[in-house]
Amino acid sequence: MDWDGWVLMDDNGDLKEIVYVLTNPAMPGLVKIGKTTQSDVGTRMNQLYTTGVPVPFECVYAIEVSDCSEVETALHVAFGPNRINPKREFFKIDVEQAIAVLKLLEKKNVTPQIRSEIDRGISQVEKDSGSRLNKRPRMNFAEMGIEVGSELLFRDGKTIVTVSTERKVMYNEEIMTLTAVTRKLLNLEYSVQPSPYWTYKGRLLKDIYDEVYAGEEME
Repeated sequence: MDWDGWVLMDDNGDLKEIVYVLTNPAMPGLVKIGKTTQSDVGTRMNQLYTTGVPVPFECVYAIEVSDCSEVETALHVAFGPNRINPKREFFKIDVEQAIAVLKLLEKKNVTPQIRSEIDRGISQVEKDSGSRLNKRPRMNFAEMGIEVGSELLFRDGKTIVTVSTERKVMYNEEIMTLTAVTRKLLNLEYSVQPSPYWTYKGRLLKDIYDEVYAGEEME
């Protein structure tokens, strides 16, 4: 795998390589995994945001690593079959898959620092342009033909939640959004779109959502 890389100094003055996971609203379903050897994180991210990319990339996870070969091997084994182009670092996977592998390495999470560096080089107008691509209606169970009292099944085939309102479900006797339940079940530090992880009467919620809200934008 051809890796880009950047190197940062830790508190002891040692060089620390950063492995990152990026997504882009203009590239749904694709994840970019890479690292860089440049000392300026923001510079590298701005290089990725070229005239051929309509909106900025978003860093969803980043860690410090000391053994690049270990990281490279892990990612090759896990995601090699899902690589779109052997000359590009894009994979057709769920972003949670990439994060799960990196978490197994138990390295320092530097996502906030990387996001901060990225934000320095991107204007608010550019950030808003990316947000507009994600503007779809909030999932409404009633509009999707899912009545209160209906059961939704998680992808583990065991966990079940019950629809309690148009937008919330009952999980372990607590009323929550489906996003919150999904985040809890996946043990994530960030929110995800829940529809790919749940089914209703054997149908994936994402398929029902896309069918109901096709072509619509959030008000």
